[in-house]
Amino acid sequence: MRKNSKLKFLKLIIIVFILFFSISCNDDNQSNSFFLGGEIINPSSSYVNFYYNNIKIDSIELDAQNKFFKKIENIEPGIYRIEHVPENQNIIIENGDSLWIRVNVEDFRESLTFSGRGSSKNNFLADMSILDESETEYISEIYSQESNIFKSAIDSLMREKEIIWELFDKTVNQTSLSKNITRSSIKYNYFNKLERYALLRGKDWNKTKRKKYFSYRNRVNLNDSDLSLFEPYITYLMNYFNEKTLDSGKVYFYEKNNTDFNIKKLLIIDSQITVQLLKNNLTRATAIEEILNFRNNDYHDEFIDYYNYVNSSEQYLNEITKLYRDIEKMKKGNSLPNIEIIDFKGIIKSSLNELKGSKSLIYFWSQTQMNHYRRTIRRVEELKQEYPDYRFVGICIQPYTDMVSQAQNILNLDLSNQFSFKDFETSSKDWVLTFLNKTIITDQKVNIIDGFSNLFTNEVETILKEN
Repeated sequence: MRKNSKLKFLKLIIIVFILFFSISCNDDNQSNSFFLGGEIINPSSSYVNFYYNNIKIDSIELDAQNKFFKKIENIEPGIYRIEHVPENQNIIIENGDSLWIRVNVEDFRESLTFSGRGSSKNNFLADMSILDESETEYISEIYSQESNIFKSAIDSLMREKEIIWELFDKTVNQTSLSKNITRSSIKYNYFNKLERYALLRGKDWNKTKRKKYFSYRNRVNLNDSDLSLFEPYITYLMNYFNEKTLDSGKVYFYEKNNTDFNIKKLLIIDSQITVQLLKNNLTRATAIEEILNFRNNDYHDEFIDYYNYVNSSEQYLNEITKLYRDIEKMKKGNSLPNIEIIDFKGIIKSSLNELKGSKSLIYFWSQTQMNHYRRTIRRVEELKQEYPDYRFVGICIQPYTDMVSQAQNILNLDLSNQFSFKDFETSSKDWVLTFLNKTIITDQKVNIIDGFSNLFTNEVETILKEN
């Protein structure tokens, strides 16, 4: 393990000992009311959103001190999600819990802390996430090793975290639900890495090697209803079913782009998952991956027919159908959907009126990812030199703040080409913004030349050159 990881490991052990002298994460209070509050430092929007099962339960506005507070009635124990665009975090809520959240948006993961009744288990999840990120570089390096070496390294890392969990569990009075979720945050995180390795390097493994490597699957529960909304579990199962769908000798990164592969995956999920909520979440995730594969657009009617067969959620079906229709609107030759954008003076403008009259390349950025923004600006400056007949328009996905203005002044940008979304939630869907590196290229009449290119690929240069 790298030095940084060891320091975080020791930090977590210290935290666990401190928790021994603090309030337990659970209480005898069986109230189904939940108090959610907190403070957002350097906020990137004026709201904190609260979700269950991908449905927004509430949107809580920040006050003048960037604090928020809400009593939410009739809360069922389980996994929920808090969001401060564009960041989000899973949280565990049980009867009697009241959480106070404090986070600096400039460093969301590292600064996120919880206090109040129920905070211990949620701080544990947040700290496990940080440790996972600290190991990314090391794990990337060992992907080149043989399977027995890779598996041994993963087993070692997992055991270190399990020791932390065992100490945590001894000092904090967890319910069975909390125990399952906190322990699963470790188990399925590492199992997922093992599945990813097999997808990358296991296409020619024989039966004996596969049986030995996949022995950890004996510890997997494919139908854990407690985890139906838990991101690490969903991510693991998605890769588990990718591996199950992949035919022997086939290359995953080619096969996964085929609609037939994803239809087969839907049917395998349907045959092995009996928990309906879990099945709906897995098939939804599969459908989003397939529908966002724009090159398969001609086959998506057939895919949606299969999706409709295995999915029982009307809400999810409507969501997938709308995504399909939104992508149709973003096809070459269509007029770019009109949205409201805000200029650097705070004036609301129509994107159609603002972009009309010149060929434009639209790129995106977030004030919570300033390193990405600086890299984006460098790339845009390169393209400007080669394609001076295009206007390069930057869109911040959050409304302007003082931090945005300061960053743009430091970078010495032409502010007449800098805007922000007025409403991220609707505008990002209208323009099908699924990743920050996306670009949209339009002609003088704001008709779409390309709606899905990537700023950091050679493809975008080919499109600019040919148009």
